[in-house]
Amino acid sequence: MRIVAGRWRGRQIETPDDERVRPTTDKIREAWMSIVARDLPDARVLDLFAGSGALGLEALSRGASRVDFVETAPTSIRLVTRNVEGLGAGAAARVHRADALDFIAELPAGSYDVAFADPPYASDAAVRVAERWLAVPFADVLGVEHASSTTMPNGGAARRYGITSITFYRRTD
Repeated sequence: MRIVAGRWRGRQIETPDDERVRPTTDKIREAWMSIVARDLPDARVLDLFAGSGALGLEALSRGASRVDFVETAPTSIRLVTRNVEGLGAGAAARVHRADALDFIAELPAGSYDVAFADPPYASDAAVRVAERWLAVPFADVLGVEHASSTTMPNGGAARRYGITSITFYRRTD
């Protein structure tokens, strides 16, 4: 997998060697980043269910000031850490070993400028992340990747890419 644009454009990052992990494709990541491009310069970014860290690293490459990566799997945590180190992103990146839903449960409104969530499709986590954001908008913009068959809570704008959709929620106040 490669970084699509920005200062690390074309640089390769490692991906998990695990069939249970479904990294976001370059095409979908590019579409996702195009939608939030104006929000990324100097942004505080949250990458939930980080996996390889591709979304957060893409945001850093495009000008975000810092990214908090949240992941529970030890192999993914090691992978994110290697990718952060490989790109020299150290000071701008923090890797948290935590359950993403527990992590956001305590966040106050406005903790981040942009938040990405790419939970396992077979779980209800995409809906739960959106519900938490609707109750307490912990980021100005939230993008949640999910199966296109998933019914997300009202208030977001969905973009469909085959079997994958991304629903975006944006604070309006």
